[in-house]
Amino acid sequence: MTAILAIDQGTTGTKAHLLRDDGAFETLAGFEHQQIYPQPGWVEHDPEELLAHVQACTARAGDAAAIGIANQGETVIAWDARTKRPIHNAIVWQDARTSDATERLKSEGKEQITLARAGLPLDPYFSASKLRWLLDNVPEAQQLRREGRLRFGTSDAYFLDRLAGNFATDVTTASRTSLMNLETLRWDEQLADLFGVPIECLPEIRSTTGAFGAIGKAAVTASLVDQQAALFGHGCRRRGDAKITFGTGAFALAIAGDAVPRDPKSGLESTVAWKLGAAPCAYALQGGIYNAASAVNWARSLGLFGDYAEIDSFAAESAISRGLAFVPALSGLSCPYWDRRAAGLWLGMGLDTNKADLMQALLEGVALLAETVLATIDALSPLGAVVSVDGGLSRNRYFTRFLAEATNKRIRVPASAELTGLGAAQLALLGAGRSTLDTLPAPAPRAEIAPQAPLPRALHARFADAVARSKAWR
Repeated sequence: MTAILAIDQGTTGTKAHLLRDDGAFETLAGFEHQQIYPQPGWVEHDPEELLAHVQACTARAGDAAAIGIANQGETVIAWDARTKRPIHNAIVWQDARTSDATERLKSEGKEQITLARAGLPLDPYFSASKLRWLLDNVPEAQQLRREGRLRFGTSDAYFLDRLAGNFATDVTTASRTSLMNLETLRWDEQLADLFGVPIECLPEIRSTTGAFGAIGKAAVTASLVDQQAALFGHGCRRRGDAKITFGTGAFALAIAGDAVPRDPKSGLESTVAWKLGAAPCAYALQGGIYNAASAVNWARSLGLFGDYAEIDSFAAESAISRGLAFVPALSGLSCPYWDRRAAGLWLGMGLDTNKADLMQALLEGVALLAETVLATIDALSPLGAVVSVDGGLSRNRYFTRFLAEATNKRIRVPASAELTGLGAAQLALLGAGRSTLDTLPAPAPRAEIAPQAPLPRALHARFADAVARSKAWR
């Protein structure tokens, strides 16, 4: 057996990791890329810059036997099939430029179609409306379509086409577009017609593990969304296993079995966890929070704290118990509310409120929104007693302790901080036929925090009232 290279192409940067023969896992390189904000609510990346960073990562492959690639998910790119040149910046999952379009479809009663067939609500977060925007607003897109040369889809398809010669995506990434039918695992004509997206311009959908071509001498044997890669990297394998990644946003994923989990009224996203070769598809329930670390970084830019050690502990009892609440809806609210118009709010401030109080409330607000997502998942598909967490906020002692009490679950923090890369590497190992599920080790824990005193229901209700005010503010 030889080493496996994992590439984690994320929202803020790209990393290369190596899983060695002896099980050692190390980070080889990392590259940050530019965040482009053409207008308020618009977020873009330069596709050529992303590609250059992926190429720089593959250059570190050495004698790696296989490569696994994790991608941003809903981020989309359009390019020329002949020249492979992108015709517009990548439109990032955070981008809200299609809010009016998705709201119009909602008002026409079309959300029942996307919920029933794709498992997703109507929201600019997902790829379909972004792809339609490219078709409508980039003149070259229509010209290339007429010539049969337009290719577009999620960022993984662009990387695979450019580097491995395969215009393909996997089922996890396709499940984030609002264009794939969750039952058939194929592009859905009714969904494509709803959004006005030509199926012939979309990539082939494949299993998560298998043959995606080769980059240099190394075969690409796994490709998937970063959140699903992190789920696998956390060691989640059975129904009820769950993780939350607290990055720019926060994303909760829980394995729901081999049947599509359905409750259109829950506000949850039904999605694909992974499909390992010819094995049955594993489905998952997902719920996200638009602002987690981005809310903390925003507060830091305002001068509410300087060093992260300042917000690792607080002398006072919880802010919510003192009547101070923060709703981190700085980009609106996602699951289970799906309200882009909701506003970020602090409630309960007085003349005695200081910076530390505001930061304590902010951390609690992210944790309480995460608890809301987990409780919604648990009601549809019961969760286990442990939730695994990663991301920057998982290193904050106050945050993880409060999260344990808010969820009344044990919070496990793995020792490795690079679980997306680890998951991509392990899946590539499976795709290369060099391991089996039974022989893959779970990550070692760095800490496990048990709830000492579950948060009283009255305080959950207080936060729910704050969320309602956030939704009514605009």
